[in-house]
Amino acid sequence: MVKSVTKKKYVPNSKEKYMCAKHRKFFTDELLNWKKDIIKANNLGNLLNSGDDNVSSADIVDQASSLTDKSVEMKALNRSRKLILKINSALQRLKEGTYGFCEETGEPIGLKRLMARPVATLSIEAQERHERDEKIFIED
Repeated sequence: MVKSVTKKKYVPNSKEKYMCAKHRKFFTDELLNWKKDIIKANNLGNLLNSGDDNVSSADIVDQASSLTDKSVEMKALNRSRKLILKINSALQRLKEGTYGFCEETGEPIGLKRLMARPVATLSIEAQERHERDEKIFIED
């Protein structure tokens, strides 16, 4: 009987020095895999829907439904493009050594937050302040 060895996936922890080489490697791999998955999903979506472009229907309801579907699809693609830009920006910050530190305060963002949102640029406190200020600005 052959015993399969399952390699335990590394997870950054707070006992290690913040943004040490292991942390940077982990987040680089996570970001690159996320980017690859987004690109793969969008290419598959484009491939599956590329045949719809030339279909025209005499039924106005079908046409409206098709236009709505295309609109939703375009919004999703636009969100994916923006997310890829954020991922690229995070990868650049990793190279520069600024990844994991708040853009406003320079304080560590924290491993838990980065694991939940690898493209985060603000600490939780700075993000909450930003959202509070945005809400006040919108209400005025």
